[in-house]
This record gives sequence, C-alpha cells and structure tokens, in this order.
Amino acid sequence: QLQLVESGGGLVQPGGSLRLSCAASGLILDYYAAGWFGQAPGKEREEISCISSSGGSTNYAASVKGRFTISRDNAKNLVYLEMNSLKPEDTAVYYCAALRLCVLHPVIVSWGQGTQVTVSS
Repeated sequence: QLQLVESGGGLVQPGGSLRLSCAASGLILDYYAAGWFGQAPGKEREEISCISSSGGSTNYAASVKGRFTISRDNAKNLVYLEMNSLKPEDTAVYYCAALRLCVLHPVIVSWGQGTQVTVSS
C-alpha cells in the first residue's frame, strides 16, 4: 500500500519561504499524479497544487500561483512544494496525496498525515 510522509513544515515569518517534502513508499509514486492540499483551521481541505505522473504538467490554486512551485523526483519517490512569499493566510496543515489524475475532483489513492505550516510574525 502506498504510504506518504510529509516533512518540512514549521513556523515562518510573513514573506519567508519553506520547502515541503513528501516521501512515498510501498508503491511506485510515478504511477500516480501527486497533489498538495491545505486545511486551515475551521475550513475544508482544498487543493493547492497538482503535478502529473511525469511531472510535465502542473496546476495551482489562484491564491498560490506565482508563489508556490510543485515538483517531483520520481527516481527518489519524492514530491516537493516550494513555498515563497508566505502570507499569514497560508497557515494550514498541508497534506500530500497520490491521485489518479490532476482533475477537478480527483480520486485520492493515498493521503499523508500532514505537516503544519504557520506564518506569523
């Protein structure tokens, strides 16, 4: 069974940067698209970004476009989310997921346990 483990979260000041990592085990990650989702306190989990299985196609939520970059290293079974120019409203638990495809309502194959990102001065 595919297992995903996120790391790299933490406390950062507004304008700062973080790089989240998602390590996959159990199955070969490059069979799947991969996504990052964020869940702020009291809100529903929402998709932040998605990357195709090959890495050739990416998409982003409007709120993070131009600030966040998703990437993957299939040889290492890793997915990344580079987060720049962070804002307090980016504060959330960030989850990595393996998906069938990057579509509007993706089928989730597996979730990670989440990593907390807090943006505050």
